[in-house]
Amino acid sequence: MSRPRPAALLVALLAAVLLGTGLTAPASAATRVILDGVAVALPAGSTQVVTVNRTRSWHARVVLWQRTASGWTVLARARDGRVGHGGLVAGAERRQGTGTTPLGTYSLLEGFGTHAREAAWRLSYRRVAAGDYWVQDNASAHYNRYRSRTQGGFRWWLRTGDDTSERLGDYPVQYEYAVNTGFNQAQVRHRGAGIFLHVNGRGATAGCVSVPRWFMRTTFARLDPARHPVIAIGR
Repeated sequence: MSRPRPAALLVALLAAVLLGTGLTAPASAATRVILDGVAVALPAGSTQVVTVNRTRSWHARVVLWQRTASGWTVLARARDGRVGHGGLVAGAERRQGTGTTPLGTYSLLEGFGTHAREAAWRLSYRRVAAGDYWVQDNASAHYNRYRSRTQGGFRWWLRTGDDTSERLGDYPVQYEYAVNTGFNQAQVRHRGAGIFLHVNGRGATAGCVSVPRWFMRTTFARLDPARHPVIAIGR
C-alpha cells in the first residue's frame, strides 16, 4: 500500500480541524498557521486572531494578533486568561452543561455589553437591557441566539436543568464587554450555547474564554469585521 502524500495529509488535517467550528469558509479556503503554539484554521481574508493557549488547569495565555505587511504582530497579550472548569474538549464532542471549552477555530461575530456603543467599535454591538437572554432552551428555534424576553419563542422562566437560558444582566462584571463566537452557529441541540470571549470573573468559566477587563477594552477597539477575526482555542 502506498503512503499518502504530505499534501493530502495536510488537506485531511484542515478538514478535521474545521468540522464543527462554526466557520463559514470551506476547508479549501483555510490556511493552517501556528501562533503562540496554537493551530489556527485561518479562513480566507482573516487577518485578526485571538489565540487561547491553556497553561495549567483553567488558566490560559490569550493573545490578540493582527497580520501586517511584515507578518503577524501582537496587539495585546494577557497571561491570566481563563477557560472552562471542565477543561477543553473537541468542538464536535462538546455537550451543554459540562463546563468545557471547545477546541478549534471560530469566528468572532458581534459584541454586547453594559455600555453605550463607542465610536471606535467596529463590530456590531448590542447593549444589554433588562429581559435580555442568551437562549439555551433546546426546544427553541432561537437556541444559541441573543433574544429578549419580550420577543418570546423560548422558555425564559426555566431556572433549573439544561434548558435554562442565561439572563445576561445577571453577569454585569463578565458581560461588561463580551464577544460572541461562532461556536455551534448551526444550533446543534445539546452541544452548547453562548461561548463568548468576556471579562474575567472570580475563577474558571462555564465554557467561555475570559480575559482581564483591559484586554477586552483593547479587543473592542481593535476588532474589525472587515478583517474576519477569529478565535483559536488550543491546549
